[in-house]
Amino acid sequence: MTKFMNIVRCKVKASNREEYLKKIDKMPKFDGQISAKYVETKPNEFFMIGEWNSEDAIAKARPKMIEFLDSLRHTLEELSSELGVTDPHSGTVIIEK
Repeated sequence: MTKFMNIVRCKVKASNREEYLKKIDKMPKFDGQISAKYVETKPNEFFMIGEWNSEDAIAKARPKMIEFLDSLRHTLEELSSELGVTDPHSGTVIIEK
């Protein structure tokens, strides 16, 4: 089975850090999602790494993921006018060790 990953970068407003972390901690696992990890790379800059059963699984979960993001949107800084508040990427796992 081919696994699929998504990686999303965001910056959290310093004043909303605790609210963001509480909501992320309560985020449900979406159907078809194997795991989700959150990494803080700089103060208040986070990457969410999601592992999925397939590209189809993440496509089906996308409306619920956007709904969840909408509940967090006010806690996030705009990354750029082109990106908005998130910088999402996704693709097929090529090598896994």
